[in-house]
Amino acid sequence: MNGPANGTRVESARIEEADSELRTDPRWQLIERITASPCFQKSARIRDLLRYMAERTLHGQVQDLTEHCIGSSVFGKPQDYSVVEDSSVRVQVRQLRLKLHEYFDGEGREEPCIVEIPKGAYTTVFRSVEKHAAAEPAPLDALLEPRTRLRLLPWVLASLFLVAAVAAWFYRPASATLSPPPWPLAALFTPHNRPVQVVVADVNYGMTRLIDQRPVTLEQYLSPSYRSGDDITGAHLSEREERMMKYLSGSLLTSYADLVVVSTLLRVSGTARDWLTIRSARELRPRDLEGGSFVFVGSPSSNPWVSYFQNKLNFQEREGVVGESPKFFENLHPKPGEQEKYQGLTFTGSSGEDYATISLLPLPSGRGNVLILQGLQQEGTEAAGLFLADPDNRRKLQSALAITDATAEPVYFEVLIRNQAIAGAPSATSIIAARVINP
Repeated sequence: MNGPANGTRVESARIEEADSELRTDPRWQLIERITASPCFQKSARIRDLLRYMAERTLHGQVQDLTEHCIGSSVFGKPQDYSVVEDSSVRVQVRQLRLKLHEYFDGEGREEPCIVEIPKGAYTTVFRSVEKHAAAEPAPLDALLEPRTRLRLLPWVLASLFLVAAVAAWFYRPASATLSPPPWPLAALFTPHNRPVQVVVADVNYGMTRLIDQRPVTLEQYLSPSYRSGDDITGAHLSEREERMMKYLSGSLLTSYADLVVVSTLLRVSGTARDWLTIRSARELRPRDLEGGSFVFVGSPSSNPWVSYFQNKLNFQEREGVVGESPKFFENLHPKPGEQEKYQGLTFTGSSGEDYATISLLPLPSGRGNVLILQGLQQEGTEAAGLFLADPDNRRKLQSALAITDATAEPVYFEVLIRNQAIAGAPSATSIIAARVINP
């Protein structure tokens, strides 16, 4: 009689046999080489994603390769999460495609097989690379009779002219419209630190702070209990507020200001625009900051990762009662003519003066840089992105920092800017103070 224990042993044996077959499959061995390569070492989430997708593909379990299944199985999303409101799987798959491209352009360029993730799908495609030995061509004179050569000459000349015309056509607009990223973005687009990850604000977090009315540290923000909303729901919240908190804990939202900043970065990144990737602050982990290039969008009250670098900055965001007191930048070391604090708008969407800072800093590891664009309100964050897109503003910033075009090494800095907001739209931006940072 076969009992439960015997059934379990049979199932375990079947799984072990399947895994043994997988380990001997050359395609899986390629996956192992890819995930062990240096370009995959910085992100365990990307490695797990590739291994999951490849394993299910090779086992023929395509029913598991849906966005919802991947979110639950790989990223630990709850079973009832919404793929419409949470785009993290799509973001991670786009990053995986970039990583695969980086691998096969570098360390894996001699691989006999290429791994691809087709757009709009989550299956893993293994495509063989055919390499033909270059045969020495026979002389044209030996292949063609003199009369035939004379008859083909006009067609050969016409073909050469067409090839030259097409090449000139495609080369001309590319060289005319695209250029390298300008300073200070150039400090991010280094060959060994690509892609550049733009980490947008977590609007859910900002709304949660307003409902809960208490500040949250980065450590608390990263805790599973805070992410799930367990730390927030309680007796002081109404039933309606608790429903809102549950919605916020399971969705990904960002602001219009962040979209403007991302659009601006794409426009000014020139030939390097394809290396920009977008991530939510909710998806980032401390280990991700061991190396690479980053742009943080938002202030600590909407993007908690900015607080990770707060002790390096002179202008630091402050607020009193969350959701009730206006926020301001504290000037830790005022210079002559500067104020001790710069207070912005009470609420986003209103009119008046608002402030923002633009900062370029090295990562703590020294293996990469981060550009921080933070406004006291959304108008300030939007103004910071638009400020960098203007060549005249960049020249003014270089002048304020005494930076010349001949500067080879990155110059780390922070600058405080002021803008006039009119019904939520920033305008008339000017530099208030600037600091060179010596890490």
